[in-house]
Amino acid sequence: MIRVTILAAALLVSASAAFADEPIVGNWKTVEGDTAAITPCADSYCVTLKTGKYAGRQIGKMQGKDGSYTGELTDPSEDKTYSGSGSVSGNTVRMKGCVLKIFCKSQTWTRL
Repeated sequence: MIRVTILAAALLVSASAAFADEPIVGNWKTVEGDTAAITPCADSYCVTLKTGKYAGRQIGKMQGKDGSYTGELTDPSEDKTYSGSGSVSGNTVRMKGCVLKIFCKSQTWTRL
């Protein structure tokens, strides 16, 4: 029983480490000047505002790896959720939200 528990804990730690190594994980400055934290959550990455008018609100959930991610993004000012994507290049992430994949808006955030 102890071996099974130790093995399960080791697998959980290595899975968490793999998520933490992804380039999207970290704190980002949004276009509005707020801080958004992107952290591993279950099998995804959650985007949560840490500062500003909507601090504490989760505004996205994405899956992917190696700098390319897809999922959903929410505009907190309108409380509308869109199909989203994120792509990391160096110290920037380009976040894009779309309606019907044809009406899209994008923002570039910088790493803090």
